[in-house]
Amino acid sequence: MADTVLYEVSNGLATITLNRPEAMNALNIATKVALREAVESAASDDAVRAVLLTAAGDRAFCVGQDLKEHIGLLIQDKETGSQQTMTTVREHYNPIVKALTGMAKPVVAGVNGVAAGAGLGFALAADYRVVADTAAFNTSFAGVALTADSGVSWTLPRVIGPGRAADLLLFPRSISAQDAYELGIANRVVPSAELAEEAAKVARALAGGPTVAYAAIKEAVAYGFSHSLAETLDKEDELQTRAGSSEDHGIAVQAFVNKETPKYLGR
Repeated sequence: MADTVLYEVSNGLATITLNRPEAMNALNIATKVALREAVESAASDDAVRAVLLTAAGDRAFCVGQDLKEHIGLLIQDKETGSQQTMTTVREHYNPIVKALTGMAKPVVAGVNGVAAGAGLGFALAADYRVVADTAAFNTSFAGVALTADSGVSWTLPRVIGPGRAADLLLFPRSISAQDAYELGIANRVVPSAELAEEAAKVARALAGGPTVAYAAIKEAVAYGFSHSLAETLDKEDELQTRAGSSEDHGIAVQAFVNKETPKYLGR
């Protein structure tokens, strides 16, 4: 894995850190490949019970595509008559977003600075966003004559509503952490100096929680977006049966009766 992405697993928590602070954690090819590897590793590792996605530095979470690399590839495509540049959506962004949203474990984004373009997409793909008060968000895509990718056309309308999403996509601009909180993009806003500690605290709490239930919650919410109420009720019945049959449920009930703190096993 490239050193542009750091990956660490400790006590059930996988921490994935974008590590190009000098480039505002822009996504060049090496970073995209390494990020996909890290996210897919976390998704498939049974020892991982929760994931924290964050970034190095205090200026940016991720400003999206590395446009310096991108322009060079566009020139190369023009010279060769190929269209390799735009395959990054299919080869990199889509698999990363699918792994973040589809993994059966909670994902926390610790947004330490600017999240723009695909950086916004990755933050929205998380289940919970802890945001520094100095952070900012920007769709960016139309500003470089592109449409939304990295799942933003799906996640953003569901988080803030289609009308507000259209406004931010058609008229890209920077919105503050506080505005993001009021829109529902940020779940929690904390002082910049406390971001790393608070994001890790949230992620560790989820790693120690009833991860079977968390997986069911993620599945139910995703299912409900594209199915009727009747179908969703049937899905809830299926998922509740699964959760109710887990060891974690028995542990939780017994701990409640005994007035103890449950210690979940993740099964």
